[in-house]
Amino acid sequence: MARIAGVNIPTGKRVLIALQYIHGIGPAVANEICEAVKIDLSRRVNDLSDAEVLAIREYIDANLTVEGDLRREVSMNVKRLMDLGCYRGLRHRRNLPVRGQRTHTNARTRKGPAKAIAGKKK
Repeated sequence: MARIAGVNIPTGKRVLIALQYIHGIGPAVANEICEAVKIDLSRRVNDLSDAEVLAIREYIDANLTVEGDLRREVSMNVKRLMDLGCYRGLRHRRNLPVRGQRTHTNARTRKGPAKAIAGKKK
């Protein structure tokens, strides 16, 4: 099992798909990594040699922010907004949608399950 950036990537899958199991790597970045390291996109992880896995690991370490560092950076950005007291920070603090979505209806994922309001019945 190949271990890259602290994540055990699945061995049976294609390299392009397996790299996306790492937080911070999506389809475009996975494609960029494969091109930079000169690995065919159709190859599977269990077909890679140790040198190729090492090359992928070194490329990611040198050029990308992934996993724990990325999570820490994102949480620090959110914390900064909350400390500033700007509009986006207030929305984060109140667990409401941050990017202008409506909240009269919908927004249940962010707001949580609906709470019953007493005294509404006639």
